[in-house]
Amino acid sequence: MKHSRPWLVAVAVLLAAIVPAAAQDVEKYAMNVTVHKLDNGLTVLIDRRPVAPVFSFFTFVDVGATQEVPGITGLAHMFEHMAFKGTSVVGTKDYPKEKEALAAVDAAYHAYDTERRKPGGSDPAKLEAAKKRWKDAQDAADAFIEKNEFSRIVDEAGGVGMNASTNSDQTVYFYSMPANKVELWAYLESSRFLDPVFREFYKERDVVMEERRLRTESTPTGRLFEQFLATAFLAHPYKQPVVGYMSDLMAFSREDAEAFFRKNYVPANLTVAIVGDVKPDEVIPLVDKYFGRIPAGPKPDPLRTIEPPQTAEKEVILIDPSQPVYMEAYHRPEGTSPDDAVYDVIADVLATGRTSRLYRDMVRDKKIALNTGVSSTLPGGKYPTLISIRALPAPGHTNAEVQAAIREQLDKLKNEPISAEELKNVKTRAKAGLIRGLASNSGIATQLAFAQARYGDWREIFKSVDRIEKVTAEDVQRVAKATFVATNRTVGRIENHDASAAMRKDKEEDAR
Repeated sequence: MKHSRPWLVAVAVLLAAIVPAAAQDVEKYAMNVTVHKLDNGLTVLIDRRPVAPVFSFFTFVDVGATQEVPGITGLAHMFEHMAFKGTSVVGTKDYPKEKEALAAVDAAYHAYDTERRKPGGSDPAKLEAAKKRWKDAQDAADAFIEKNEFSRIVDEAGGVGMNASTNSDQTVYFYSMPANKVELWAYLESSRFLDPVFREFYKERDVVMEERRLRTESTPTGRLFEQFLATAFLAHPYKQPVVGYMSDLMAFSREDAEAFFRKNYVPANLTVAIVGDVKPDEVIPLVDKYFGRIPAGPKPDPLRTIEPPQTAEKEVILIDPSQPVYMEAYHRPEGTSPDDAVYDVIADVLATGRTSRLYRDMVRDKKIALNTGVSSTLPGGKYPTLISIRALPAPGHTNAEVQAAIREQLDKLKNEPISAEELKNVKTRAKAGLIRGLASNSGIATQLAFAQARYGDWREIFKSVDRIEKVTAEDVQRVAKATFVATNRTVGRIENHDASAAMRKDKEEDAR
């Protein structure tokens, strides 16, 4: 008996309905999307999708680790941890008293920090006493906190998937709720930008410090990655770790966080997308009522620092008794570049799926690698960035073998046009990826907010696929020749002690 596959029919229908073959298809989709800009500069997108009585939202804040300066690295990421601490109304038992207690915490912290960083060294007894006064002040302030009240309100209202995320380019906030809770959502989400209270700030700072120890300092790949970015970027803040440097985490204050917030969390820097069983004519008055309370402010000035052209190959070698790891990266233009789609095609051809060039050559055929991967925008795409290639050598094989295989594949991209079949497969996957991204309220909200904030037009969701559709084999060869050159390359690798000893022996033999 032959079984039908309804999901194939659904994909075909979605391809026809969602992936634009012409401008009118985008405009047809636009009938469901309302863009509303408030007087204070905040942008809201509403996509009515009455599939189920729920909605999802995605708040995009155009600030990430690149907006930090020396001394406060890691502060953008701190707002993930502050996102659900509440306001002067939510999360407190008695805010006037709590406010006084928080001021006492700040004063005690500065006294401790001053003693800690005293030129010539601190007095151990004075430092310990100052630390105790600071801890006592935090304990006193904690007595006024209604723990996890923001999260509890959302949970009791049926909210799910509540979270936040930070990277080099942006900070985002999101969750989903029943459709009849739109007004509650509008009040809560606007309040966190209108009237946040950074309670438990230093406790959360300790959590971030532990996160850094766990993910960076305690793992060879974490240490390599941090050194790799710091080496690849000479000047641009993409070299800074999102989690921050430990010395900065130990030093920045609640007042530093409030100053960073006032500068960057202005309505002109916020884009909110709401998708689900919601009606624009009902949502817009609520958005105006609650988000309109947030005072307007100037959008922060753009970054001044531009990464200078790389003129020499760079290398980072981490000696560690662990699994060897290999990666290399090349500078490329920002995500708004006309060639952005070409880099996406290159990344796809090299490393997407089991039919990709790197997988077939290095994992399946030569069996010199356990896995491979390519990132077309590392660590972000808002500014000129990197296309990076990585591989994990298989047991008994070396980084040198992996490197040679990667270089061979990059040379093929430069010297031989990719096949028509490869190009067709990339374009098909791009369309399928768009469909997957638009399969849920949360996926649509994410893409709408990102495209509107980054490009100034949510229609870029569709235009990106159009641009991939227009990429030719000649484009790939042209970009590969310009990008994959030694002077534009940074190499990073982890060598275990046995490998490092072998390297030294080889060098000694070469010298003889």
